[in-house]
Amino acid sequence: MKIGLYFGSFNPIHTGHLIIASHVVNQTDLQQVWLVVSPQNPFKQESSLLNEYHRLHLAQLAVEDDNRLRASDIEFKLPRPSYTIDTLIYLQEKYPQHSFTIVMGSDSFQNLPKWKNADLLIKNYSFVVYNRPGAPVADTHQAKLTILDAPLLTISATLIRKNIQEGKSIRYLVPDKVRIYIEENNYYK
Repeated sequence: MKIGLYFGSFNPIHTGHLIIASHVVNQTDLQQVWLVVSPQNPFKQESSLLNEYHRLHLAQLAVEDDNRLRASDIEFKLPRPSYTIDTLIYLQEKYPQHSFTIVMGSDSFQNLPKWKNADLLIKNYSFVVYNRPGAPVADTHQAKLTILDAPLLTISATLIRKNIQEGKSIRYLVPDKVRIYIEENNYYK
């Protein structure tokens, strides 16, 4: 199976993430997109993150009715911080029957040379990159690359957390199941 790996903190997962994942499946030959919940991104402070199992559960709630999308805890089993190359090597060993493609925004793609073993990622994997405003793909890094114009919403997890902290609604920013679970558990207060 051809699987796209969409890595993120998903702190929390929101409608923008889901629109991109769905669009990638619809517009490429990928059969599924796995939303890989990163327990610790090397570029983010861990203290600002909701517990990884809570973030995973929210992602699972968000995609449970769509068999094209899957929430993955694969990085929970790996050393921290999480590095994409290590995750991909592990996945290739665990699932040799699948091929994996990295899904990311053009802003992240432009930072690819700063990633651990970026040369191995570029040599051994393909990328689906969705354009983000103000971050055109200026350098392909000689990667196997598909560039998409995805429908983008200027929703951010930061905005969602801020709304929660200020007692404002997050309805329509996240799936209803996710909103209800966040509210019931007082996450991000």
